[in-house]
Amino acid sequence: MSTHSIRVTVNGEARTAEVEARLLLVHLVREQLRLTGTHIGCDTSHCGACTVLLDGRPVKSCTVLAVQADGREVVTVEGLARDGVLHPVQEGFHEEHGLQCGFCTPGMMLTAVALLARTPNPSEAEIRSAISGNLCRCTGYVNIVKAIQYAAHRLSEQAAASPPAVQAEAAVAAGGD
Repeated sequence: MSTHSIRVTVNGEARTAEVEARLLLVHLVREQLRLTGTHIGCDTSHCGACTVLLDGRPVKSCTVLAVQADGREVVTVEGLARDGVLHPVQEGFHEEHGLQCGFCTPGMMLTAVALLARTPNPSEAEIRSAISGNLCRCTGYVNIVKAIQYAAHRLSEQAAASPPAVQAEAAVAAGGD
């Protein structure tokens, strides 16, 4: 079987890999890159446990070929914390007990990060809609919603405390003007 050389930025780090054309992104992330926070749940795109961010958008990595990530940016749950400091979404899941067994949690967190990037102050209905493609078999979603609301509040506080130049850079990075 022939392989393809791909270049992908994963959690801010440029990586190269030799992959078969049929290799799924979830297997690249878990098996070749050893980032096992991305879980394999159903292999049918129904559960969302394998969700990662691909160029800032949540995708179920069990439905994306690794070659489709060539030249693109992937963020996994391991890439959320910075310099040992939890991302506000991670902090929210901790503070609001937004997990039970934790299997769905990485996918839920990445879906939440994408939601909050495009909708900084989402309603409960918007949160529930955003996470509707991520199944949790343990919690009933109440504390997951609270965790995302917590993160939205923390991100808002952080933005208000940032100098205007940092706010402008963040807006440009998020695709704003």
